[in-house]
Amino acid sequence: MKLKLLAQNTLKSIGILYVKTVKSIAFIPAIVAMVFLLLSLFTVQFDYSDTGKAIKAGAHWLTLKDASTARSIISTITGGIISLTVFSFSMVMILLNQAASQMSNRILEKLIGNRFQQIVLGFYIGTIVFALFLLSTIRDIDSGVYVPAISTYLLIAFTVVDIFLFIYFLHYVTQSVKYETIIHKIFTDTQISMERKCVLQNFSQSSHEQGISLSLNAQKSGIYQGFMEKPMRSLCKREDLLIRMEWPVGTLVIKDTPLLTILNKDNVSDDLQKEIMGMVNIHGGQDIDVNYYYGFRQLMEVAVKALSPGINDPGTAVLSLQALGHLLKYRSENHPEEEIYDDEKRLRIIVRVRSVDDIFTECVYPIWDYGKQDRLVNMEFHHIMLQLCGQTNIPAFEKMLDTVNRSPMHQGV
Repeated sequence: MKLKLLAQNTLKSIGILYVKTVKSIAFIPAIVAMVFLLLSLFTVQFDYSDTGKAIKAGAHWLTLKDASTARSIISTITGGIISLTVFSFSMVMILLNQAASQMSNRILEKLIGNRFQQIVLGFYIGTIVFALFLLSTIRDIDSGVYVPAISTYLLIAFTVVDIFLFIYFLHYVTQSVKYETIIHKIFTDTQISMERKCVLQNFSQSSHEQGISLSLNAQKSGIYQGFMEKPMRSLCKREDLLIRMEWPVGTLVIKDTPLLTILNKDNVSDDLQKEIMGMVNIHGGQDIDVNYYYGFRQLMEVAVKALSPGINDPGTAVLSLQALGHLLKYRSENHPEEEIYDDEKRLRIIVRVRSVDDIFTECVYPIWDYGKQDRLVNMEFHHIMLQLCGQTNIPAFEKMLDTVNRSPMHQGV
């Protein structure tokens, strides 16, 4: 049992490390740089092969016999690309700092994790690695000089590509930090996450009569990130357990507070408790892919920050409010699964999810609190709530519409 628990914890740690590594800003640049290093090894070998020599003999423009000239070309390219890299990403850092100060520092992950920026960074670093490796292969041996001419001309071609990448990169970065682009990115990621998690059109509240039960407390403090569904379901079937999770995903859980309840048993072994808790994910940070509610929170924070006296940007708040309106409409018509069954159709796990009313209260009312005195925000609230109430039957929407209608700003007082 101890070996099984160790393997389970190791697997979970590896999974968390894998996600952090793949989403790291250095992952793609490292992969691209490694590809360039392997390419440089191949091209140098090809340069000195019989085939490479034959190609250079047949194409006089590929002839580069002066070692000092080759070193000058490669050294100049290396210094230029290093300067280009420093300038490009100094500009990115300045724009990220501006976006964090005026919107929310929680959106930095969206900007830093941008794949195109990482590919460009990787291409720059790869070109530098390629150039440095070539520089180390040029040798003066007695009267003979070994110069990798084909590789050097390939390096020049990479440099031209880097220049065009830099030109497009300037345009791309200035567009990617625009508020509407960031808000649309959060909206799109949240929508995709909801489409994956909210698969039920007909919803009925999960209920189970609780008799004997056993509560298991959190072993550490952190953000509850869900659990390993397949292993947990198999364990519940093997031990004949019915488990209810006490918190929705994305909730802060403090150590030694109830985390889950075993509804059909009042006593289980310590080893089984450890095995169950080992399948629950509690760690810092949040991810929209795992928890779509985090997308709602980010949009709310952007709107609240935009309405603060220091920023005073109601236009950005309106954009966030519009995105929230679209997401609330989808969430009100589609519901996540609250009951997980085994392959014999027996209920094994009951999960807790946030209702539409909960999401609305936690993510829309703060915007109203900050923006109810702004006429632009007030009018947008009325416009969105009017449409939501016309298409859904959510009490929170109707209550909000009534609140907006009674506000002095809406009545023109």
